[in-house]
Amino acid sequence: MTLAPVAAPLEATGLCVTLDGRRVLDDVSISLAAGQWTAIVGPNGAGKSTLLSVLAGLRRPDSGAVLAGGARIDTLAPRERARRIAWLAQQGEADGDLAVRDIVALGRLPHQGLFGTPDAEDRRAVDLALEATGATAFAARRLGELSGGERQRALLARVLAVQAPVVLLDEPTTHLDAPHQRAVLCCITGLVRQQVAVAVVLHDLTLALAADRVVVMAHGRVHAAGHPDDPALHAALADVFEQAISIERIDGRDGTRWVAVPSP
Repeated sequence: MTLAPVAAPLEATGLCVTLDGRRVLDDVSISLAAGQWTAIVGPNGAGKSTLLSVLAGLRRPDSGAVLAGGARIDTLAPRERARRIAWLAQQGEADGDLAVRDIVALGRLPHQGLFGTPDAEDRRAVDLALEATGATAFAARRLGELSGGERQRALLARVLAVQAPVVLLDEPTTHLDAPHQRAVLCCITGLVRQQVAVAVVLHDLTLALAADRVVVMAHGRVHAAGHPDDPALHAALADVFEQAISIERIDGRDGTRWVAVPSP
């Protein structure tokens, strides 16, 4: 017996989006694999955030298709799509009058329904998300009382609480200091170990080079994609950033790392 191939958790082909007469996405295709972290990078205006919003089903492309588990996301009911794809926007929206725990609990709505009652599984998912983001200590505080970094961690916890097979994050390290940036990376690697497909838009190239795969965008197109140690990827990064950076290797006790440094 021949087994049917397993559909990718998320796959997009031929995406095109035009805004105000400008082609923001131009024939973009991308596939996110289970258990893999994909970092999406590129200069301002490259189309990174637009791509993520299309992958999340929040913006309809002019042409092309996005499939989640083999199903076109524009055919899925909103609740089913929300169960399959969890999304954190660059400027996350939430009510400042709600306590952090209540904000995180909103991530369970795709499972409960609008009028559902949280059960033990929902409460456990919220607890795990708070713990993973280091937000347990301020779970009772209201969102409007938090610092920018605490707010970002609370919104990330809401995404984790969904427990979706695909997670899309747009600049999740915004407002975070180095220790909490590291905590976000630990959250991402934890999701990968659970076979979640993760895509993250990042401006910090050194953070992006910690990913399993890096997609480089420029002028609305995918300029290059590859493993962080690929010399062709390093050349593409230098190219799209107009030779303002170079990619250097650092060998440490934890292994090899790649970092982006300003060119002299």
